[in-house]
Amino acid sequence: MDFATTLLIVDDDRANLSSLQKVFERERIQTICVESAEAALDQIRRNRIDVVLADVMMPGMNGIDLLKATKTLSPESEVILMTAYGTVEIAVQAMKEGAYDFVTKPFKRIQIVKGVRRALEKQNLIVENRTLREELERIRKGSELIGNSAPMKRTLEMVRQVAPSSATVLLQGESGTGKELVARAIHHHSPRSKAPFIAVNCAAIPEGILESELFGYERGAFTGAVARKEGRFKLADGGTLFLDEIGEMSPQLQVKLLRVLQEAAFERLGGTQTLRVDLRIVAASNRDLAQEVRRGRFRDDLFYRLNVIAITLPPLRERADDVPLLCHHFLKRYAQKNNKTIRGISKEAMELLIDYDWPGNVRELENTIERAVVLSKSDVIGPEEIPARFLGGPERVRRLTIDLGTPLAEIEMRVIEETLKMTRNDKRLAAQLLGIATRTIYRKLGTREEDADQSD
Repeated sequence: MDFATTLLIVDDDRANLSSLQKVFERERIQTICVESAEAALDQIRRNRIDVVLADVMMPGMNGIDLLKATKTLSPESEVILMTAYGTVEIAVQAMKEGAYDFVTKPFKRIQIVKGVRRALEKQNLIVENRTLREELERIRKGSELIGNSAPMKRTLEMVRQVAPSSATVLLQGESGTGKELVARAIHHHSPRSKAPFIAVNCAAIPEGILESELFGYERGAFTGAVARKEGRFKLADGGTLFLDEIGEMSPQLQVKLLRVLQEAAFERLGGTQTLRVDLRIVAASNRDLAQEVRRGRFRDDLFYRLNVIAITLPPLRERADDVPLLCHHFLKRYAQKNNKTIRGISKEAMELLIDYDWPGNVRELENTIERAVVLSKSDVIGPEEIPARFLGGPERVRRLTIDLGTPLAEIEMRVIEETLKMTRNDKRLAAQLLGIATRTIYRKLGTREEDADQSD
């Protein structure tokens, strides 16, 4: 199973309840057992219950009433009813009320296990689909533009201002700063939000193919063109076309793009019919395009057409206040994805993450948190899950000046002491960096490991 699942068994017959509990524990299915419908409802209110397996005939509230109550409290929970007094009328009523299955006692172990497993698999699909929908909606809305820092607030305000217009937007910033997310946010908050958002990475597509990808082609336009193909310009008609890494576009293709921007018209490769489109172009580059123009690498007329509204995305090192927020966002995502329960990030680990200068920006941070989640052996991410390179920032580097002839023992002690300062007295991490055993550090410091643990 991809997600942790819980089965709630409800039966006033203790012998049958105990027997079923043993069956499902052998199947490694997390099980809660109660002897009444009232106790079952209490569990449903307090816990996420995926499947309820309940007897129909019970004192007080019966199984049919429990089914109705369950569907009210937890509509997605599946309910399987079982009874020794099965009739067609009861079975029909159960199905009408939303029961997943109805089984008659006595039943074979394999029969009940298969029924419960099918119900659990359905639950997994429901959770998986909901998670996917939420993820797609977040991407569509650009809601992963996370940050409360002043630079990020300015960026978000700019997005809100430019989105309602149809003006061309140029996004500039280092790799990994989230240019595509900003482009998606602009599209989502624009009047074009119901139309397509089409993204093209100009650096990822070979020059010879990029032209046909953008403009499309007619049958017979070149060898292998066996049928007409619509290009990205046409596919984005009515919506937004995002041209990422536009600085990598060849001069010849820049000329053709300029015409589309000027006239909103083009021809497919091998075609003569002029096609008109209504689209907004959002372009992005990790290069300084103004400088590229001065160097003769990018057309100045195309640059001015693209640079109607310019938004420069701040690198993560300039918005360190957003690091904890981003960390917890990615922690939640990857803990769920990897089916792990992780409560948070330790103070020591968070300090390492905040102090790092993030040359790869948000993308590097996301990858770092995913790695930490996968490697974590506890419910808190600690410094040991953070790569050693995070201790190499300029503010953390300490250089030792040692005179020739200094006794080796003294050199060892100074190196250990400075490394402990760098790791904020994390002896395990210091030992990893120095390539020695943790007990060696305790021995050199003249302390017993257990004494040190008590004083930490």
